[in-house]
Amino acid sequence: MANNLTATPLHDRVIIRPSQTEEKTSGGIIIPDTAKEKPQRGVIVAAGPGKKDEPVTVKAGDTVLYGKYAGTEVRIGNEDLLIMRESDILAII
Repeated sequence: MANNLTATPLHDRVIIRPSQTEEKTSGGIIIPDTAKEKPQRGVIVAAGPGKKDEPVTVKAGDTVLYGKYAGTEVRIGNEDLLIMRESDILAII
């Protein structure tokens, strides 16, 4: 996955590549598309510089957890990505 991103987030926003949803359960049952949940984990692709007195604490390459409905889905190039505020990120893992 080459990182040739043409967008730069502003202020305290980050761009996240969501992880792939599970195709099978641990017992081997295939999950249909209608039953799949939105991922809550992803990798930071780019991060803005932060606010005036609050620099961004995450960096590109960090794996993070975020709320199920956090962020805005955007399509950049051929990829579906999320843009959200750093405050919507729950944890770095």
